Amino acid sequence: MTRELLSRIAETLYWIGRYVERSDDIARLLDVSLHRTLVGEEDWSTVLATLGHGGAEAPTTETMVQRLAYDSETPGSIAGCVRAARENARGVREIVSSEVWECLNVTWNELPLRQIGAERLGPHGYLRYVRERAALFFGLADATMSRDDGWRFIVLGRSLERVDMISRLLSVHYEAVANPSSPNWRLLLEACGADESFTRTHRGDARRVLEFLLLDRLFPRSVMHALATAEQCLAELTPDHDRAGMSDAARAAIGRVRMSLEYADVADLDEQLPELLAALQAVCVIASEAITDRFFQHVSTVRWELGVQAWGMAPGMGGAEWKPAGV
Repeated sequence: MTRELLSRIAETLYWIGRYVERSDDIARLLDVSLHRTLVGEEDWSTVLATLGHGGAEAPTTETMVQRLAYDSETPGSIAGCVRAARENARGVREIVSSEVWECLNVTWNELPLRQIGAERLGPHGYLRYVRERAALFFGLADATMSRDDGWRFIVLGRSLERVDMISRLLSVHYEAVANPSSPNWRLLLEACGADESFTRTHRGDARRVLEFLLLDRLFPRSVMHALATAEQCLAELTPDHDRAGMSDAARAAIGRVRMSLEYADVADLDEQLPELLAALQAVCVIASEAITDRFFQHVSTVRWELGVQAWGMAPGMGGAEWKPAGV
């Protein structure tokens, strides 16, 4: 990482990428789940399990929409993620482009009006708006930011969040991909934003859903592509000068699981799926912790002694103030 990019700023950019991607993922998952409720097939407990809210009582559709879409005080909701991304971006406006900042700011300020419209016409317009704004954000970041460390941390956060969400979806909806005759495999693809690309690539062959979501090297939302992108970002942030081994723990963990997917036997993918998903969930945790330890080191609180009074300022206030607990 270049010296010009402070640890606090790097952490802020990393979590902006994760929050925007998370809002997009939740919007896709919620939209698909709402379509399933129209035919009486959705069990909201699966949605809660996917998002790590297991053990909660089965809520109504209205409660789920309020909780996962509109409640800005809930860190794991769409509005909460947009709020967190916007608040963090406000602290690094000198790093991101003005177009990127305006995208997040306008999105946050527009959400209340979109919620009013959704309460009259249904939540699908609200969810579509969030997906479009997330795509706009990442498009603007790609088009208007230099390919420097700031941009790399945004992409790194997006990539790890994408791996985490797809592995969660596959863990919860394993039966949909294990049984090609199940009608739910297409809904799983829609939740991953992969339905149209999969149809064009494999002509709707349900037996290849798992292969596409995990191993496809060209689809940007596949696990393989996201892992490769994260690994490339880490390689550019800290070029490897070791003569042997890999000192970057995050890059080593991501590289190991990526190589296991790279040479996985497609014919045996169904049998290997539980172990692969467990490994993906583990690498998301390991990589996130290693990235935090390496790039986002927080120093001890600095105190200025004035007589009997001690004044302190907590470090890292801008980067992770909205980060959900346990992430």
